[in-house]
Amino acid sequence: MTILEFSLLVWIGSFTAGFLGALTGLGGGVVIVPLLASVFGVDIRYAVGASLVSVIATSLGAASTYIKKGYTNLRLGMFLEVATTIGALIGALIATFISVKALTIVLAVVLLYSAYLSQQPKLDNLESESPDPLGNYLQLNGSYPAPEGVVSYQVHSVPAGFSVMFVAGVISGLLGIGSGAFKVLAMDQIMRIPFKVSTTTSNFMIGVTAAASTGVYLARGYIDPALSMPVMLGVLPGAFLGARVLIGVKTQTLRIVFSLVLVLMACKMVFNSLTIGAA
Repeated sequence: MTILEFSLLVWIGSFTAGFLGALTGLGGGVVIVPLLASVFGVDIRYAVGASLVSVIATSLGAASTYIKKGYTNLRLGMFLEVATTIGALIGALIATFISVKALTIVLAVVLLYSAYLSQQPKLDNLESESPDPLGNYLQLNGSYPAPEGVVSYQVHSVPAGFSVMFVAGVISGLLGIGSGAFKVLAMDQIMRIPFKVSTTTSNFMIGVTAAASTGVYLARGYIDPALSMPVMLGVLPGAFLGARVLIGVKTQTLRIVFSLVLVLMACKMVFNSLTIGAA
């Protein structure tokens, strides 16, 4: 395989990853890392480095569209980013001392859990029970546009959501996947924010989280420009397209396809890890 062929295939895979990442809020890195590591045979640490760069591109590509449309809760995103940034720095530091096999197994588990999360039912409208006092104090409540008009929502369980965001940051720094699944989990299921708001706010946040850990990988020499460039050039237009499609699409079919891809990637990663371990 020539360098041009390799770059073209990486671009196609990255475009698809950026599209899916922007559309679902899971982050394109959850596809890019196993794609580079298991399909193209790239060392997982360099795959994580390229993925972190792509996650920043995904966030930039999608966030501007979502903010203009009024879906992203900027105040909530910036507040929760404190937890994810600290977690990302810790995860990036830990990653340099963990074996490749251990990283592979952890990634496979995260992939399977992300597939499980993508199949959980999401409700776009939830009646508020009792708003979180901390959420009210920090003015984290908001609204978003819907076919029937502007819909207001209340933020719940702020401390629990903040804690899950810290874990999401650690996973992001450790695996370079953006950990969008855990961000969506925290906002959509724990803090009970409408799904589209959770997805768009997650896309806004993953870029900051990835940027916090990219510096560590860059200092360790795990970001290869020759690999990161086609990944970023593929992810960015894919993210723009995904952001535009999300506004009016129902994502249930995409969830099924995406979860199947995650399961297949996880199985291949585990198989490769066991094969290498037995060799």
